[in-house]
Formats: sequence, structure tokens, C-alpha cells
Amino acid sequence: MPEIKPQVYKDDRPAAYFDQFHAAARKGVGWTYTFVRLLISLPTLLIYRVRAIDRENVPKAGQLILAPNHFSQMDHFFTGLYLRRKIRFMAKSQMFGPPLFTYIYKHGGVFPFRRGHRDEEAFVTAATILDQDGMLLVYAEGGRSRSSELGEPKRGIGRIALESGAAVVPVAIHGSAGVRRWNRFRFPRITVQYGEPISFPREDSPSRERQLEVATEVFGRVREMYEGLSARPGTRVGGWRAPDQAVQGRREAE
Repeated sequence: MPEIKPQVYKDDRPAAYFDQFHAAARKGVGWTYTFVRLLISLPTLLIYRVRAIDRENVPKAGQLILAPNHFSQMDHFFTGLYLRRKIRFMAKSQMFGPPLFTYIYKHGGVFPFRRGHRDEEAFVTAATILDQDGMLLVYAEGGRSRSSELGEPKRGIGRIALESGAAVVPVAIHGSAGVRRWNRFRFPRITVQYGEPISFPREDSPSRERQLEVATEVFGRVREMYEGLSARPGTRVGGWRAPDQAVQGRREAE
């Protein structure tokens, strides 16, 4: 696994700096989103040979939360590649800064979660998007896994699901841990599987324990699908190719 830059867990920039991004995300997305999608879709398809499974599980209208696992910065592209609906998603605040990317994020429906702080503004933005019958992507693990293994769920997605009452579609993205090897010209084959929507009764002030309980249930579905994809013959897992069962049986017999 290539070396990954150390995580920065606290963003010391003032909260007011991020107000512009929340305001933009609450308004929706325009031509920037469409342009970037057109620009990125074909290379993503050709390079990563992305395959989608069970995309009919994603409702075509109404408020919805997509809950994928997270290995790479391409995961939001992989998740939305075969979906016609526009996605807005929550990202760590450290992504906002470089001018070009910040412009794309601001006008492409991305809004920040100010890391290291109690960022209620991010939850207000999430609720606003869902109240507009939008589709919101929230990584169930809260951030990228730092290894080739799935991480642990964070309660944030449980809070959003409970306070909004929106359906949650668990999403398993398999192969994206290998995206970090792009500088070695090694491009993994990506498989995205969409689970059946899960709904929870709406709660105005769910406890922390209840939030984590819901997040754990959602991520349990993600983990189940991911492990199913990993077990398929010929699937690469962290650079290792799972053998065909018949071939494996012959090897064991020998």
C-alpha cells in the first residue's frame, strides 16, 4: 500500500469561512456539476472499468441518503457514475482551500464538515438538502479507511437518517483501495453494489447510542455486500486475486 499523508483531524479556520459553501449547497447544483460529470465519466469508465450491481435499488425521486464505504477520493464518482440523479455530499473541511477544486466543490454540491469541531452547520445543510427531496452521500465511516480493510461506522449518518426520516441505500464499493496506486499505472477494476433501501422511524433528538445503533445497522449491510464481492472468483482484494473455487479445490487435492 502506498504511503498516505497523515490525517489532519482539526481544521483551525473560522466557521464563518465555510458559510459560503453551505449556502451554495443548499441552493442546489448547476452547470459546474454537469460539466465535471461529463468530463470525468468517460475516463472513469475506461480506466477503472466500473461495474454497477442492483442500481434499481436506488429510488429515482424523493429524499435519499447514499451510504458507501470509503477508500479513495474517487468513491463519490464511482457511486454516482451510473445514477442519473445529482448527488450532494458531505466532505472533510480540509478539502476546501485550493482555488480550482474549491470552486468545483462550491458549485458542485459539496459541503464541508469542519473537522475537530462540533459542526452543527453541516447537519443543517444535510437536512436542507433532504427537505428538498435531494440525494445526499454520506460516508458511513466518516472518512477514508487508512488501510485495505473496512473501518468502523460513525454515528453521523445515523443522526442524519433518524432526524430526517430519509431512506438509506447502503453502497459497497469494491476495489477502490487500489486507486492509490495510480502513480504506478495500476488501475483496479471497480464494482459498486447498491443495497435495498433501509428506513427508520423519524426521531427529533436521537441519543448518541441510537445514532450509533442505526449507523452500525447501515454499515453492517455495506460490510455484508463488500464481503460478498470480495468472495467472488477472480476478485482482487488489496492486490491479491481470489482464486476460482474449482482451481482452489484442485490445489487442495494435490
